[in-house]
Amino acid sequence: MPGWYVNGKFGIFIHWGVYSVPAFGNEWYPRGMYCQGTPEFEHHRATYGPHKDFGYKDLIPHFKAEHFEPAAWAELFRQAGARYVVPVAEHHDGFAMYDCGLSDWNALRLGPRRDIIGELARATRQAGLVFGLSSHRAEHWWFFDEGMKFDSDVRDSGNASLYGPARPKDTPPDEAFLNDWLARTLELVDKYQPQLLWFDWWIEQPAFKPYLRRLAADYYNRGVQWGQEVAINYKNDAFVPGTAVFDLERGQMAGIAPRFWQNDTAVGRNSWGYVRQMEYKTSQKLIGDLVDVVSKNGALLLNIGPRPDGTIPEQDQRLLREIGQWLAVNGEAIYDTRPWAVFGEGPTEVLEGGFTDTKREDFTAQDFRFTTRGQNLLYAICLGPAPREIVIQSLGTNLRLYTDAIAQVALVGDETPLTWKREPTGLKVTLPSASTGRFAPVLRITRKS
Repeated sequence: MPGWYVNGKFGIFIHWGVYSVPAFGNEWYPRGMYCQGTPEFEHHRATYGPHKDFGYKDLIPHFKAEHFEPAAWAELFRQAGARYVVPVAEHHDGFAMYDCGLSDWNALRLGPRRDIIGELARATRQAGLVFGLSSHRAEHWWFFDEGMKFDSDVRDSGNASLYGPARPKDTPPDEAFLNDWLARTLELVDKYQPQLLWFDWWIEQPAFKPYLRRLAADYYNRGVQWGQEVAINYKNDAFVPGTAVFDLERGQMAGIAPRFWQNDTAVGRNSWGYVRQMEYKTSQKLIGDLVDVVSKNGALLLNIGPRPDGTIPEQDQRLLREIGQWLAVNGEAIYDTRPWAVFGEGPTEVLEGGFTDTKREDFTAQDFRFTTRGQNLLYAICLGPAPREIVIQSLGTNLRLYTDAIAQVALVGDETPLTWKREPTGLKVTLPSASTGRFAPVLRITRKS
């Protein structure tokens, strides 16, 4: 398992493409706009006209990225406390955000006329962050199939190189498509040398299995050749456990996972790509998710959605900076840490599985998560506003989870001496009055040598 990954804990995901132009619904707009009767279909017809005259391809000239500044993006991600960055190289829509030699439908030749992925790779590395990328190409097999059911530009054979194959979702991909998928993925690997490859769910289809093995062998060998530690993300059962890093979309674990894993989620509840009606989460919720995931042997990959002009929405920026401010003080309890004997304690239930991270209640001041660093340091993170007195039941002498004698209890980011006492029912700590109400305070507990 790559050390940069296990120790880094926090990355930025970027969903950005032609689908940011309509800014309606979500990043699946290119499919929804061809599904008759959907809000996307009606919106597209009302805004742009008949689908046969103005299809998804006709949005590409409006995707200009004229204000895209990769160095500024990378600096924002660094300020957010992220350690790795994963932009989408190609989404289900089939428009490549990079210099693709296998399709003319790409950002270097159309729209922005820039190698978006190449520029981000350079800026990310110059900022001292690890660069990865994602491919959602597998789902393109069926992504535009609804456009074949009525008079739309998907039916025009002249557009097949963008919209095709447009086959029914219940048909397995053929050899030509699978070979093209493999070739495109290896092109990304060779051109941009990502240290993380992220894949969406449809690669779990049986037809992909031999191609996944070929890809993994080639990519892991490339990592050895580059002298870099690399990893692959997968969902469901696409890979055998232990051969790649398991990823839960918008989901978490109920307990400590035996293998390092990842939660990919977004700052918005309703979309990964930019939309005008984004329903945002709060920074407190996102910090709570990060802490919970790390305490359970995971990492958080947090997505933002830039506008079509290349600017990052102000609310996205604000959330990232607020996370970064918390990490600037408390990062020692996150980076380079490992799980403790138990992940935490408290009344708030965290559901296990994908698409559950918006179903939990807000964490409270009675919810704690634990991480460790080396042999001597244990961190207890309170997931609510700091009360005047903290009681951590897991550190009570009755439970015997922590059998070492405690030398010191300190509030990370505050040098004020603390009053504390360890009793059978818990570790009781009195916080400075100035810290009362501070969100997610972290206690550093040092054992006696």
